[in-house]
Formats: sequence, structure tokens, C-alpha cells
Amino acid sequence: MMLPGLIYLLINNYLPMFGLIIAFKDVNYATGIFASDWVGFENFKYLFGTRDAFIITRNTILYNGLFIVLNTVFAVAAAILLNEIKNKFAARFYQSAILLPFLISMVIVSYLANAFLSTDVGFFNNTILPMLGKEEISWYTEASLWPYILTFVSTWKGIGFLCVIYLAAIVGIDGELYEAATLDGANKWQQIRFVTIPLIMPIIIMMTLLAIGKIFYSDFGLFFQVPMNSGALYDTTNVIDTYVYRGLIQLGDIGMSAAAGLYQSIVGFVLVLLSNWAVRVRDKDSALF
Repeated sequence: MMLPGLIYLLINNYLPMFGLIIAFKDVNYATGIFASDWVGFENFKYLFGTRDAFIITRNTILYNGLFIVLNTVFAVAAAILLNEIKNKFAARFYQSAILLPFLISMVIVSYLANAFLSTDVGFFNNTILPMLGKEEISWYTEASLWPYILTFVSTWKGIGFLCVIYLAAIVGIDGELYEAATLDGANKWQQIRFVTIPLIMPIIIMMTLLAIGKIFYSDFGLFFQVPMNSGALYDTTNVIDTYVYRGLIQLGDIGMSAAAGLYQSIVGFVLVLLSNWAVRVRDKDSALF
């Protein structure tokens, strides 16, 4: 029964690893990948030798770190609230409403955002701001506003998937534990704090570790499509993925793109190991007390 999954894992995840050699090659399509000239770490200079290296690395880490925290907090809160809804129809309706944004393409999300933020016909500039007596805002040129916009869009779109996972974990908790807590005089908040959250903590840790492993990867659609690739916003919307994409379009050098992918994978792998080690140390220290 495991064979189909293992075959898929081998073909999709392990065989392509031979392509990592591209990161150290000056690829010549006429001679092929293995016969192309070896250039060592020259391709990595594309990432680390420019003035934008610090900006894109900072943006990638800070955005993803913030997304991990907010998505986890809001997803757990939404799952707990959904679990408290006893009407099955209402629970399914709200669950579907929360999950729907996750299923929407980021291209569609970018046009939804444009419907709110467009300078000419946007809902904010034509309805909300005039009601508040405020001047119109050129949203696609104000870089300082986009950390908030991107954070909101990411949270709105991402919590649905996590909410379903955490809700499944909460539903699996033995109801007798809540009955025992009630008999001990625990109110609803105390039941959540001392029963629900500790019992779903392993799932929270696992999902967080998986997210940390991709902290150097960004949602390309979020950072490229939603800001409409506006050059005025690059300081706050440019991340490693979009930077490499723009460089690849301009230079057409596949070796540079492969170097960036290898850099992201190695850092993500190290972060997962460090995070897992930190969790194990914490659990071991807790067991001592």
C-alpha cells in the first residue's frame, strides 16, 4: 500500500535533486547540463553580491515569520470557536466560509485587492475615504502601507487550511476530559487553556516546524500578483522568489535561479533541524520538572 506513495516521492522529490548541479554550472543547452562549464559559487554571487541581498532576505524572513505567528494564532482561535458551534448546518457554513479564500487563486485575489485599492475605481478611494473626509491614497505607490496589506491578505487566505487541521484535532479530544474539568469548576476559558490547547499542541508544533522549513520560500503570487508588480513597492514587497524571477526574466540565467533554490532549501533544512532540536530540549526540560 505504501509503494505508490514511495514511487511518487522518489520521482517528484528525490530524482530532481540531480538538478542541484545546475547551481554550480554555467548551463549551455547545446552541450547539456553535465558537459557545461563548472563555475563553482559564481551563481551565488547573484544573491549575495548585490545591494538588494539584505532587503530581500530581510523581507522574506520577517514576512514569513509574521505569517507563521498570525496564521497559527487566528487558525487555532477560529477552530476553537467553530468547535463551540453546536448547530451542524451553521458550523459547516462557517467552516466553508473560512476555507473558501484558501481555495481561491492568488490571481483572483490580486484583482479583488485591486477592486478595493485602485486609484480610479477602488472602493476605498471612492467610498470609504470620502466618508471619513480623507484624501485619496495612491495605494500602489505607497510602500509603507504594503506590509499591513500583505499581512492581512496572507492571514485572510491562509487560516482556512490550518483551521480545518486544528478543528480535526480538537474534535478528536475525549469529551470526558471537558466533563471532568467542568466538575472541577473550570469555566470555558479554563477548559480551553488547560485542556484544548495542551492536547492540540503537538499538532501546532508539527505545523509550525513545517512552516519554518519554508520560511525562506515566499508565496510568489502574494508578493508579485497582489502588488501588481509595482516598482515603487519593491522595498517592502520584494522577496527572494520575486527577485530571482525578475532576474531570470531579465538575464535568462537558469544557474542563478537554481542557486537561489538551493540556498533556500539548505537554510530551510537547517532551520527545521534547529527548531526540532529546540522543541525536544524544551520537552526534556519540562519532563524534568
